[in-house]
Amino acid sequence: MSRLVGNAVVAQSGGPTAVINASAAGVIQAALASGDIPHVFGAHNGILGVVEEQLFDLGQEDAAAIEGLRRTPSAALGSCRYKLKSLKDSRADYERILEVFRAHNVRYFFYIGGNDSMDTADKLGILAGETGYELRVMGIPKTIDNDLVETDHCPGYGSVVKYLAVTVMEAGRDTEALYTADTATVLETMGRNTGWIAAGTGLAQRTAEDAPHLIYVPEVPFSVEGFVADCQAVLQRLGRLFIVAAEGLTDEKGEYITTDTGAFATDAFGHRQLGGVAEFLKAIVEEKVGVKCRWNKLGTCQRNAMHFASKRDSDEAYLVGEVAVQQALQGRTGKMVTLVRESDNPYTITTGLADLAVVANGEKPLPREYMNDAGTHITERMRRYAQPLIGGEVPLEMGADGLPTYVRLKRRFIEPKTGRRSAG
Repeated sequence: MSRLVGNAVVAQSGGPTAVINASAAGVIQAALASGDIPHVFGAHNGILGVVEEQLFDLGQEDAAAIEGLRRTPSAALGSCRYKLKSLKDSRADYERILEVFRAHNVRYFFYIGGNDSMDTADKLGILAGETGYELRVMGIPKTIDNDLVETDHCPGYGSVVKYLAVTVMEAGRDTEALYTADTATVLETMGRNTGWIAAGTGLAQRTAEDAPHLIYVPEVPFSVEGFVADCQAVLQRLGRLFIVAAEGLTDEKGEYITTDTGAFATDAFGHRQLGGVAEFLKAIVEEKVGVKCRWNKLGTCQRNAMHFASKRDSDEAYLVGEVAVQQALQGRTGKMVTLVRESDNPYTITTGLADLAVVANGEKPLPREYMNDAGTHITERMRRYAQPLIGGEVPLEMGADGLPTYVRLKRRFIEPKTGRRSAG
């Protein structure tokens, strides 16, 4: 392995999470301590910050602020949903990124994100190789959806499950107390194509009386008739009902049962904007089942809930960032760091590597065996999978006002050397 001395860029992409900043802290601290990376630059708003040459020197941040990222939610570097297409269609953008990297002697690129981010990182590494520019590119997994292939689970998932499971426990007690007036409740979770998040709320049910009583995921085709029958069965048994449903429920034809048709019907990646599942199910419960129903949609609250984030999740998020730097310094490139489960009890994991191209082109659905035969609740196998991921709580620094104190980086931007250019 040849030693490579040069600067690094770390960027965050996609939806923020409670622990994506922990991954950034792992990268920053490991890189600054390496001796081979003189400067670590943060890209302002993901890959857009590189294209527009908006980079700030993370070495000029207070060490306490970098450490504080481990207890700060959202994306402190700034994120984006800007998708670079193929090298053929977006070659100018990729060439622009390399132009910026050359100007600042950037030899290491660490991209924290999901499938689309891994695709961007992969193509950038390919172009760098074709043009003879030595660049080590490493992907760091991040998605609450937990749908990246090649890794046992994704940092961010354990925290969203912990928060939502507790929310279900508490809201379920509300429904239980007022079931004579508000007999049913529907809670909608994120999850466009996979049911990992919705299924994770099943951890809240310790006894048959506990919420959630019914769980619906995209991997199991939804039918109104079956749903009505499921609701009636629970009501006959308990007299009340708590339902969890993923936003991306589909029917027998694979079509979303709800989708946005307005001006913002797709996001920047071309994905359909979903929502309205809870309202849709509420209407069915009231019209066809005949009981009063409330609905809850937590939106972005669920993915940034630092006040009840999983410590294990945070520690693993830091670990994959740290390992990405270690592997890059050893000469690895074109890889994403993965989490490899060695045992459920006691829970132990190690890290591995996966090709960026494989991760970019894959999607991991919730296994059918993680749901019961009816497709309305989790199995013991799912419980064994998810339970270890929610262990512990991230210790927060509390202010005198009784609220958490979160870090905000100073973002000391470096002087552009190429002339700033807009993306697109």
